[in-house]
Amino acid sequence: MYNTDMPGRAELPSTAKLLRSTVLAAVIAGALLVTVVLPSEYAIDPTGAGRLLGLTQMGEIKNQLAEEAERDQANANSTQAPEQTSQPAEIRIVTETEENTEPATEQAASASTADDKPQEVQPEASDDLVDASSADESSTESEASSEPTWHEEESFTLAPGEGTEYKLTMDEGAIATFAWSSEGGPVNFDTHGDGGGNSISYEKGRGVPEDEGELEAAFTGNHGWFFRNRNDQEVTVTLRVNGDYGELKRMM
Repeated sequence: MYNTDMPGRAELPSTAKLLRSTVLAAVIAGALLVTVVLPSEYAIDPTGAGRLLGLTQMGEIKNQLAEEAERDQANANSTQAPEQTSQPAEIRIVTETEENTEPATEQAASASTADDKPQEVQPEASDDLVDASSADESSTESEASSEPTWHEEESFTLAPGEGTEYKLTMDEGAIATFAWSSEGGPVNFDTHGDGGGNSISYEKGRGVPEDEGELEAAFTGNHGWFFRNRNDQEVTVTLRVNGDYGELKRMM
C-alpha cells in the first residue's frame, strides 16, 4: 500500500547530529543577524561588517525616513488650519509702501531743492563729466537692483544628528522665494507643507549644501523645510525668504 520505504533506525540521524545541526543553524542565524539584518534594518553594526558591506548606510536611511514619516504624520494630526488674519499683511503692505514712498519723497525733496537753487552755466567739459558720472551712477544702481533682496533671514546651528523645521504661513496659491545654504557640511532636507488635514511633499534631498527657488503653496497652511545634520560635526544653516507669506516660524 505504501510507495515510500520507511527508513530504518540506523538511517535516522542520531541525537548528537541533531544537536550539532541545531547549534550550527543557530550560529549561522546569529551571524546573519549581527552582520546583515541589524545593520541594514536598524543601523546597528556591532562588528563593523555592515558598514564595509554598505548595509549600515541603508539602515540609517530607513531610520531617517521612518522618523520623518512619523514627524509628518504627527504634524498632520496635530496641526489645524492656521487662522489667517489681515493684520500681518497690512503691516507688511504699509511697510513696503513706506519703503517705496520714502525714496520717492527724498527724490522729490531733492528735486525741489535743486529747482530752488539758481542754475549756473557750466562749461561743456563739465557737462561731459556730469554725463559720465551719471552713467556710472546708473550702472551702479542697476547692479544693486539686480541683487536679490530678502524680507527675513534666519541662521541656526545643528549638532550631529540634530534636525529642525522652519515653515511659512501661506494662503493657497501664494508664492515665496527662498535660498538656503549650509556651512560646515551638506544637510538632508524635506520641503513640505501641512494644514487643514492636508499634507504634501514638494522636494527631498540628501547631502545638499544649498538650494534656492520658489515655493508655491498648494493649500492654505504651513509650508517650509525640515533640515537634518548627518555629518560628524556641527553645521550652520542660513535661510532667507521673501514673497507672499504671513510669518516665518520655527516649528521644532
